Amino acid sequence: MCERPLRQFSRVPVCSECLQDLTPLEAEYFCVRCHTPFLNRFPLDEQGCCALCRSGLRGFDAAYSFGAYEGKLRELIHLLKYSGIRTLAKPLGRCLSLAFPLDQPFDLVAPMPLHWLRLWRRGFNQAQLLAKEVSRRTGIPFGDVIRRTRATTPQTGLTHARRRVNVAGAFSVKQGKQVAGLRILLVDDVMTTGTTASECARALKKAGAKYVALLTLARTDRRSPVANANDGFRHSQNLEMRT
Repeated sequence: MCERPLRQFSRVPVCSECLQDLTPLEAEYFCVRCHTPFLNRFPLDEQGCCALCRSGLRGFDAAYSFGAYEGKLRELIHLLKYSGIRTLAKPLGRCLSLAFPLDQPFDLVAPMPLHWLRLWRRGFNQAQLLAKEVSRRTGIPFGDVIRRTRATTPQTGLTHARRRVNVAGAFSVKQGKQVAGLRILLVDDVMTTGTTASECARALKKAGAKYVALLTLARTDRRSPVANANDGFRHSQNLEMRT
């Protein structure tokens, strides 16, 4: 990342300075449910909920993220996800543990699933590696309980409505897996709009899950002009762009 020589033995080809130079997401205003950061209080109601949570479009009960999807954290996620440096799951798992909601009890840690074709091409599921690390650090049982029933097109550039259509019915609980009455922590690497995670959470709840929360390493920060410019969303089609 910094292109300086590595001066200590490590299974991760990233120096300790870069691994430690990661900043947690900060904001004065957050949604109390999905923890989306805002520039001001205008998008939040009296209970502190954002427009998407008020509208019922969130399939999960809460969402937590360590940092913004930018800078060194984004580079590390790309190294894990696209360069196949699986050993990064351990130090990135430390970041996930910092965002873990200590006030919430969970029965199961579950990874966001990949479609079998994408899993075959990539060779691994980064969310599974991260979920196992969360399970190891917290002592909460790991459970690979969800599957993608069909491949979906990339969500990038789609409007919020089209994203929902794209992933509708794309998840189901695996045959023989029981989630009824469980409080489940769903783990993924990045949260963009939360549409995919919402659909996954709906599948879990349809199967009887009592509570589903999302935990990700990073999330797209809508306060960033760069994120908003590359987002592909029209102003009138995004309920949260009012800030």
